[in-house]
Amino acid sequence: MEKLFFNRELSWLNFNERVLMEGRDSSLPILERLKFSGIFSNNLDEFFMVRMGSIKEQIRAGYEEEDSSGDSPQVIYEKIVGRVKELVALQHEITRECLEALKTRDIEILEVSEVEEDFQTRIFQYFHAQIFPVLTPMAVDFSRPFPYISGKALYIAARIKVADKSQLAIVQIPQILPRLIPFKEQGKTAYLLLEDIILSQLDKLFPGHSVESAGIFRITRNADLELIQDVADDLLLVIEEAVKKRKWGEVIRLEIKEGTDPWIQRVLQSALSVNSNEIYQIPGMMELTAWLAFSPPKGREALAQKPYKAKRNPQMTKGNIFKLIREGDVFVHHPYESFDVVVDLVQKASEDPKVLAIKQTLYRVSGDSAIIRALETAAERGKQVTVLVELMARFDEENNISWAKRLEKKGVNVIYGLVGYKTHSKITLIVRKEMKEIRRYVHLGTGNYNNITAKRYTDMGYFTAKESYGSDASMFFNMISGFANEVVTHTLVVAPYNLREKFYELIDTEVANARMGKKARIIAKMNALVDDGMVDRLYEASKAGVRIELIVRGICTLVPGVQGLSENIQVKSIIGEFLEHSRIYYFYNDGRNEVYLSSADWMTRNLNRRIELLFPVQDPVIARRIRLILQLYLGDNVKSWRLDSHGNYLKVSGEGEKALWAHEILKELQYKDNESFIAYLKERM
Repeated sequence: MEKLFFNRELSWLNFNERVLMEGRDSSLPILERLKFSGIFSNNLDEFFMVRMGSIKEQIRAGYEEEDSSGDSPQVIYEKIVGRVKELVALQHEITRECLEALKTRDIEILEVSEVEEDFQTRIFQYFHAQIFPVLTPMAVDFSRPFPYISGKALYIAARIKVADKSQLAIVQIPQILPRLIPFKEQGKTAYLLLEDIILSQLDKLFPGHSVESAGIFRITRNADLELIQDVADDLLLVIEEAVKKRKWGEVIRLEIKEGTDPWIQRVLQSALSVNSNEIYQIPGMMELTAWLAFSPPKGREALAQKPYKAKRNPQMTKGNIFKLIREGDVFVHHPYESFDVVVDLVQKASEDPKVLAIKQTLYRVSGDSAIIRALETAAERGKQVTVLVELMARFDEENNISWAKRLEKKGVNVIYGLVGYKTHSKITLIVRKEMKEIRRYVHLGTGNYNNITAKRYTDMGYFTAKESYGSDASMFFNMISGFANEVVTHTLVVAPYNLREKFYELIDTEVANARMGKKARIIAKMNALVDDGMVDRLYEASKAGVRIELIVRGICTLVPGVQGLSENIQVKSIIGEFLEHSRIYYFYNDGRNEVYLSSADWMTRNLNRRIELLFPVQDPVIARRIRLILQLYLGDNVKSWRLDSHGNYLKVSGEGEKALWAHEILKELQYKDNESFIAYLKERM
């Protein structure tokens, strides 16, 4: 019998493989290809820190129940281990290909043993002047126990001969120093790894003793926070304490350089309490996220991707921003259109004497946030400023705690979220007195209020002064700031209260139309599809004859293309220069062509355990523009992958067809308004 669901963890690993395969795209600059190898590593770290820890806890607790894919936690764990080892081997194969390509451009990553003898003197001098003063060798013996090992940091483990006995010593590779150190040699630029230089001079750290062997290692700790919120008087203090404990999380992965002395591996395994199946032999350079920060040498900028400069939204280039929004809804598509218009709205509101109140939700904020500064200014000017800062935004907890405290000091009313729920919605409400009436301005988005990620993630934003949105926005903020157990809205749809039901209703309408012989179609774009209820609803729609096209960047547990179940469902994924992050939901609805944007994916956590928003795009021209963008994504044949019924992602080939590269087309498109955007995009397609 065909599987009804793919396993979510294995599906995520397939997504990360698609990221990695960008490193094989010879049309990309070499350093851009290496960057994807770094992104793969960064993604994999987070996967271990969050997902592997929870699976291991299930196994330890004796939980044996099979998931929707038919596998128990133990079976899933074993499959993941095998798959990760395959992918890591592939990653290093691709990385070696990229480094060979760099060699042809006179840029080389060398080992210390490969450099000329006179060059060794320069390395020795560099080590003593720049590296040695920063290092701290840590011996392990009776009086000095095994030291604390930080997660994701690089270390050297050395076997030192002390009085005819082997002893372990640990040296942390300083993260404050550059990882790739450039040296000029015979007209070429050669880079040496910081850890290789330290290894070559390791005996200088242990004078009077013999270094028998040494190897590089790295650990990953379980970083999933466990909070008991319902008994806490102060959520801020609870999360602060939990974040402090995270660094002591259980070790769930030990990466060690391939070929390391087995004695060192045994000692590390025992000291770190890891099982054999938690040890990963790395066949090359460790910790490849270093490529994310690597810049090409001067004059070799063509080796890297040219930074994209976003266009200014043509509707928001002149005039009073409030007047422009009053005259008609405004749509922005990041990163093709600059996030500055969102920042401008908050800044103008903070300075405008007519603005009475600003309310906003913040999930992930950049380190130097102009929005935070504008909110502070507004509070200092006596405006009523209310901000919900989600303290539980994973791995941004410390950052958000800092912002929350800073905003409170400036007089901002800070809400820390609702007990038991993460607030993931993206909404800003501005209340302004105009003549004798109060008018509300609303910004809704699919992505965070973060000017850094807005340059790399595709997201959509919607500005409106329509009263239906404004009154619902007020209701929403009253709900999250008060004691309300439910929220009654008419335009906005709010999870966990009625978002699932709304999606079910929209799908069921398509089913009813299909059964009456009418045209029925669903197009949905999201980051992940991991909810059994939503998948079952889509299967029912497919069986009824509804045409369903899904654009799912990451995890997809739905099995497409199964006769009698999902033959009317197609699933594709787009991986490229920008991270696809927008959530778009389209329903044909007997020719009504309903378009919705949302902060929510079709995941159980988004529908049941988060505060999310879904909102209709009521402006007909903007709705047409978004529908055309969806058609472009569906037609992309350069950066797309198609999911088959066996769980394989097959690269879409545009051979013999007109090349449609969604990201590049949207980057290049020039237009003055939504109508001209539609006309120009139709020409390109």
